[in-house]
Amino acid sequence: MAQFAYVTTAIVAFFLILLPQSYFSESTLSHHPRSYSPTQSDVDLLEFPLNLEYLEAEFFLYGSLGHGLDKVNPGLTQGGPSPIGAKKAHLDHFTRDVITQFAWQEVGHLRAIKSKVKGFPRPLLNLSAESFAKVFDSAFGHPLVPPFDPYANSINYLLASYVIPYVGLTGYVGTAPKLQAHVSKSLVAGLLAVESGQDAVIRALLYERAVEKVQPYGITVAEFTNRISNLRNKLGHGGWKDEGLVVPKYRGAEGKITGNVLAGDEFSLGYDRTPQEILRIIYASGNEHVPGGFYPEGADGHIAKSYLHNA
Repeated sequence: MAQFAYVTTAIVAFFLILLPQSYFSESTLSHHPRSYSPTQSDVDLLEFPLNLEYLEAEFFLYGSLGHGLDKVNPGLTQGGPSPIGAKKAHLDHFTRDVITQFAWQEVGHLRAIKSKVKGFPRPLLNLSAESFAKVFDSAFGHPLVPPFDPYANSINYLLASYVIPYVGLTGYVGTAPKLQAHVSKSLVAGLLAVESGQDAVIRALLYERAVEKVQPYGITVAEFTNRISNLRNKLGHGGWKDEGLVVPKYRGAEGKITGNVLAGDEFSLGYDRTPQEILRIIYASGNEHVPGGFYPEGADGHIAKSYLHNA
């Protein structure tokens, strides 16, 4: 038996020697972690979404728990300033449960990205009711009376939440084809899956109440979403990449339906956005060189800063 084992080992070793070097370089060695290291281009593309992930984490944490990263995981902030105006929302039990889940998911997203790239400190975020009110005023083309308060109740908070995750997921759709390293593609695929899920949940909860009128404005939930989507299309300057909960039939899936619980293009595929388009939207300025909106001092990372420096 010992002799048989020795012979078998010798035969295996002989054939391993005969195998072409390319086998090891393309198969075995391809699993070495170093071959998966992000390129500098990938690093820039992976860091950029941190801006949105910080925003979502703080908005969902404060909305559901009444506190943010400074309490739950201060190390993730890297010393960045605390957000302006964020606070606990008046939510029903079910909505609070959902938003709490989102909040902890966003903490995980920050950890995931920073496990692959160095990242940057949390940028200054303006999550005040006044900041959101300006967004909704812009969407309707006139001031809402009273000013829209995202923290006032569940429906307002869900409408405010409608503003955020979708922008990030379109960014991930746009980023995916540009990535080179396997580790980068894997990370973005995972992030996109959950961000899309969050947006789908928000849209489904709002779609259930699509014809309900938001008080005291007397405007339906569906119209609120249509206005926000139209605003993002306008600010992004990237064409039609955003859709509300109810659309003309020709824009619905296969041109057959007006209900639009999930947004998608003519093939029902997710829309993509470039970093420039995203900056135009989150700055609420329509200009990637002009900060404002949720980012009064601008976003961070090489990509965002390159536009600020060229303003």
